[in-house]
Amino acid sequence: MKTAIKPCDLLAYERALYDENITLIAGVDEVGRGPLCGPVVACACILPKDYTLEGLNDSKQVSAKKREKLYDILIKDAVGYGIGIVSPQRIDEINILEASKEAMKEALNNLPVKPEHVLIDAVKLDIPYPSTSIIKGDAKSASIAAASIIAKVTRDRMMDELDVKYPEYGFKNHKGYPTKKHIEAVKKNGVLDFYRFTFSPISDLIKDSSRKE
Repeated sequence: MKTAIKPCDLLAYERALYDENITLIAGVDEVGRGPLCGPVVACACILPKDYTLEGLNDSKQVSAKKREKLYDILIKDAVGYGIGIVSPQRIDEINILEASKEAMKEALNNLPVKPEHVLIDAVKLDIPYPSTSIIKGDAKSASIAAASIIAKVTRDRMMDELDVKYPEYGFKNHKGYPTKKHIEAVKKNGVLDFYRFTFSPISDLIKDSSRKE
């Protein structure tokens, strides 16, 4: 990849690969490392060559309403996308970094089309494809940004479903992240089985509960 990368050019990494006659480029990203509960979700997304979409950016920089609109467009326009989901139990078993990598690999395996090259947000993966890891890649690559949007909306919808079942926890608002209200709700209502038991303060609450018993 010899093309110089210009700041804020979301297709710069992709164009460098186009110059090498590589067009099936999968962007890979995950969401859900920080929450106290729920899975980590990854997406691998292959966009059409030279694809642009107004408002496409790192999912953290896009409002929830805008993400939903972008999601609908992206899943329709994408050459293909795959989702990887790793459970909180698995996160506790192998740690969140390894679980994130596992979700990314699963997302790649679930692509309907094999990529020629993979652009990955931050981490390095042991995969059977040529790959490039990009720090803050979700803000530098259109393919990774698209993957981040799809992964974020997918996970948020899962948390919204939990909110319907357990409205007293407020999942619709905090999506499982450790906000003050969320932690207060867990202290009041207890730790559910889809929490990450190795994450503080959940691990501390479990220890306190076992001592009282």
